[in-house]
Amino acid sequence: MRKLIAEIFDPATRYEYELPLPSDLVRALELDAKFRDLNLGLVDGTVAAVAERRKIYRVLTIDRRDFTTIRIGPHFSRSLELLP
Repeated sequence: MRKLIAEIFDPATRYEYELPLPSDLVRALELDAKFRDLNLGLVDGTVAAVAERRKIYRVLTIDRRDFTTIRIGPHFSRSLELLP
């Protein structure tokens, strides 16, 4: 985990850290309701909501169970590409 955090904040990498907006939290609740069987929760829902808002579909995560299943976008048709 420490290595991953160090890599995220290393200026030589291309990762971006994005703070969620209040609208992202609202969208996270919507995603949690849509995919209620997954029990996404606040953190995973917020990650998906931020990705959707920014139209960035590559997500750095170790949680493959939730993120391989959910779809985002206006019609829930867009999947996320998971890294690493």
